[in-house]
Amino acid sequence: MKIFSTEQLYEADKTTVEKQQITSEDLMERAGTQIFQWLHQRLNGVPVPIHIFCGIGDNGGDGLVVGRLLIEHGYNVIVYIMNYSDKRSKNFLLNYDKIKNVTKNWPILMKGENDFPKINSEDIIVDAIFGIGLNRCPGGWVKKIIQYLNECKAFKLAVDIPSGLYPNAPLEDKEAVLKANHILTFQVPKLAFFLPETAVFAQSFDVLDIGLDMEFLHNAEPLAQLISKPEVRRFYQAREKFGHKGTYGHVLIVAGSYGKMGAAVLSTTAAFRIGAGMVTAFVPKCGYNILQTAIPEAMVITDKEEEFLSDISFDFEPSAIGVGMGIGKNKATVEALKKLFTDSEVPFLIDADALNNISKNKDLLKLLPKNSVLTPHPSELKRLIGEWKNDYEKLEKVKKFSDKYEVVLVIKGAYSITVYGDKIYINTTGNPGMATAGSGDALSGVITGLLSQGYDPLLASVFGVYMHGRAGDIASEKMGYEAVMAGDIIDNLGEAYLDLFAQAEPENESSENK
Repeated sequence: MKIFSTEQLYEADKTTVEKQQITSEDLMERAGTQIFQWLHQRLNGVPVPIHIFCGIGDNGGDGLVVGRLLIEHGYNVIVYIMNYSDKRSKNFLLNYDKIKNVTKNWPILMKGENDFPKINSEDIIVDAIFGIGLNRCPGGWVKKIIQYLNECKAFKLAVDIPSGLYPNAPLEDKEAVLKANHILTFQVPKLAFFLPETAVFAQSFDVLDIGLDMEFLHNAEPLAQLISKPEVRRFYQAREKFGHKGTYGHVLIVAGSYGKMGAAVLSTTAAFRIGAGMVTAFVPKCGYNILQTAIPEAMVITDKEEEFLSDISFDFEPSAIGVGMGIGKNKATVEALKKLFTDSEVPFLIDADALNNISKNKDLLKLLPKNSVLTPHPSELKRLIGEWKNDYEKLEKVKKFSDKYEVVLVIKGAYSITVYGDKIYINTTGNPGMATAGSGDALSGVITGLLSQGYDPLLASVFGVYMHGRAGDIASEKMGYEAVMAGDIIDNLGEAYLDLFAQAEPENESSENK
């Protein structure tokens, strides 16, 4: 699913009106009807008080449509108009006239704090104050009504986007954003729903199809793309009937130091579990017995040093190399990285201490193999690209870094984001249970294992992040968030593969029979 900018969504509205030969008022009626139907299906006529707060633009017009339809179906509705300006949109005015014809109580005009209504915890609040066209941060009494609504215990439903939140611009004042329990967003989710600073205001949402022009949506270049099961199914490369271990590549995992051999074990195991044909671990001498015991399927090469890496030498041509997990920051290790980057031309996955060493030794940046995949967590990313003021500046810095060094970056987080040049891919799998030591090592093994099987570096990253997250979801469903360990994520990669093509279980009753 694509994510578009505000300007693109307005253009989509305009194109839809022209191609479908409808009016913008018709499109607003369509959007408001979708909101009404969502509410009506869940309330089923229950006379709970519904407070609809409408701005004076098109988002407010959507709210007026919802209010009118609810009133026509017998619901207990109170509509408030936020009278903060003399300007009104055309469609707002049209729907204002319509709702006055179906209610005895005209919409209540609110002009200040004295007009704030009493709202009980059992009531419902519908937020239609500001939509995606918000061009400045709410202030004055309008900010106070948002804060007042946030304090109310009633269920809060936002129309398209919570008021005070920009769809694709930095947050200005977190105290001026409505904290919705749920969002009903039109046609596509908004970028703000997935970035750490703003996603806290969009933790639950549904996307409502309002019939925008499909040709426009298909052809428009998006701000970002949302990656879920339908997209990932297309990435999957099926196994060959007559394939053998050589068909699926030979991974080299360069990992570990004294006290951190677990990183090597986890990434090596994950490379196998995701489908690599062979895996060799290159570790300090202290890791030999550990690797041979923990993963009998793996081959092991050791450095001459006992506790750290000093000279990464091997006598075969790997299909892909994963490097950095737990290797430490010894000066000899830095020199070994320089040699590895210079001498090897296969696809690279670079993680953890390899990234930290690059950040401290900028000359390593010039040696980064083209099309490498870098998988920093937030602190590692900050060391790599510098500080940022907000999530949008972070994305711009990452895009520039990716473009300059011709690498793929995976920004790990609740919604892990893969960046390649100007292209952004947002993952939809994963859960809080994956916030555990070794989870990143597992991801490194997964992506390296996919690289070894011939996946393009970008596809390996997007597909690998999804599979890693889905395996974590399956693990948490079995064990609960708190009990999940990195090994559990790896153990469930097989089920994540099976889940890719599993058919949804049929409901007990078809919707036609209900």
